[in-house]
Amino acid sequence: MEWTEALRVTLNNDRAYREAGKPWTFGAVAMIVRSDANNGLEQDAGIVLHVHRGECHGARFVEGDSDPRDAEFVIVGTYDRWRDVIEGRLDPIKAMMEGKLKLTRGHLPTIIRFVEPSRLIVASATKVPTRFAD
Repeated sequence: MEWTEALRVTLNNDRAYREAGKPWTFGAVAMIVRSDANNGLEQDAGIVLHVHRGECHGARFVEGDSDPRDAEFVIVGTYDRWRDVIEGRLDPIKAMMEGKLKLTRGHLPTIIRFVEPSRLIVASATKVPTRFAD
């Protein structure tokens, strides 16, 4: 939960994200990590970012829910894939196009149009101190 709030604050302090994200009016985005007993994740978990016009109006940690109802876009992946995203080794848009991450709700052509804001969200995530399960 603390990491989720730190990401919200980091996004809202990022001028580049505020500018690049201004056209986004399509609703909240959820990023879900599938459960993985090998990494100590007994149930699906993730975050829902309520982003609109370059601002993150809310960020919520979800656990045990791979399909948050308050998210218009839901992106699901394994622990290893999301770790690669957070550590800056994997672009989430490219990963969706390659099937490494799966868009389970939402319109793929819409999200693809927003490569730069997506890249800046990842850049903000890399700035948040992260402790991984493994």
